[in-house]
Amino acid sequence: MKLELQNVLISNIDFADETKIVDGTLFINKEEMKATILKDKTVKSVEIDLARPGEEIRIIPVKDVIEPRFRVGRTNKFPGVTGEIEQLGNGVTKAMKNVAVVTTGDIVGFQEGIIDMWGEGAKWTPFSKTLNVVVNITPVDDLEPHEHERTARLAGLASSEYLGEALKDIEPDNSEVFEIEDFVTSSEKLKDLPRVVYAEMLIAQGLLHDGYIYGVDAKQILPTLLNPLEELDGAVISGNCVAACDKITTYQHQNNAVILELLKEHGKTINFLGLVLVPELTILDGKLRTCDYTVKLCKQLAADAVIVSEEGYGNPDSDLVMIAEGLEKAGIKSVLITDECSGWGGDSQPLADTKDEAKAVISTGNVSHLVHLPKASKVLGDDRAIANLSGGWDGSLDAEGNITCELNAIIASTSEIGTHNLTVKLS
Repeated sequence: MKLELQNVLISNIDFADETKIVDGTLFINKEEMKATILKDKTVKSVEIDLARPGEEIRIIPVKDVIEPRFRVGRTNKFPGVTGEIEQLGNGVTKAMKNVAVVTTGDIVGFQEGIIDMWGEGAKWTPFSKTLNVVVNITPVDDLEPHEHERTARLAGLASSEYLGEALKDIEPDNSEVFEIEDFVTSSEKLKDLPRVVYAEMLIAQGLLHDGYIYGVDAKQILPTLLNPLEELDGAVISGNCVAACDKITTYQHQNNAVILELLKEHGKTINFLGLVLVPELTILDGKLRTCDYTVKLCKQLAADAVIVSEEGYGNPDSDLVMIAEGLEKAGIKSVLITDECSGWGGDSQPLADTKDEAKAVISTGNVSHLVHLPKASKVLGDDRAIANLSGGWDGSLDAEGNITCELNAIIASTSEIGTHNLTVKLS
């Protein structure tokens, strides 16, 4: 597969009579965009706002984040979700860089998130640096929880598709070309380089806790081999409300930092064989089955090393270390990427499970770290939702509008695929 990502750099967003890109500014016809979203008859009403870096704006509760794209000569839909099935990962795709569609609305579960565009909160989320088109959805009355969430997430995808059309005739500012050949060809060409597989774990735990691959609920699959370029091109989307700090939004799938780093090294220091998507199930038989199957796939690919990233924490920690155990016993080196749930003081056991074989571990931060967020001048959504967010509690929001919460509640603060701001200082 060969994918060219053409990047169009956006420096500002504003409302106008026509949706278009002029001199680096994205202009949006608000009423036209609202009409596009309201084609879904399960949407009762929608509001569209803009949030720019540095503005004293709080977005809560955040459901998903999506990067607007346009596929040249192909459908601009998400195959299996908003459009017909289509092979992704080949061709030319234009990406609207620095812009994100952010969806919000009434909370259904308890694990949505916060984006602060300024101050202390902005330090912790990468989406404080994007120009955010905030879509606030009110579904029709009496929808079941799963239908409510389906409506909100489809509205986000429809919004990104609508904005993506503005890229159609725009010349890109720069482009990147990625190519991964078939196993036989790459093995012959790169026979002296170590063979590396990326195993990406996806939440697959039932209502409001699922990722989707070409529209298929991840809990319905066995570990599945994909070309990494398919994920970058939109084959994997978020459909979950896992703890905000480490849930992988659709935007993060489109810009998976682990995949991008491995592609940089492909053909230079490694032979990047492919991507295995691993469902994270809750039942023990499911965990044993998926972990064994993941190891089997990596053995069949004759991998020398496997990078394993987790989504979420808690019971998926068991899957993570079981995969490491299986790989290491098979003679395959493993490197794990996970965050920690170490308590406010950072001195609790970081993972819910451990194995001797899980020796090479990259931490993306402590989800329990406590932060204090000042009152916002403007709230898009409802800041009272913090009481029901993972990492928040009744009393997190004080009478003045300040919030005290854990990183749990801040979108992408401890992202386990690398799209986050946290780092480590050696001393």
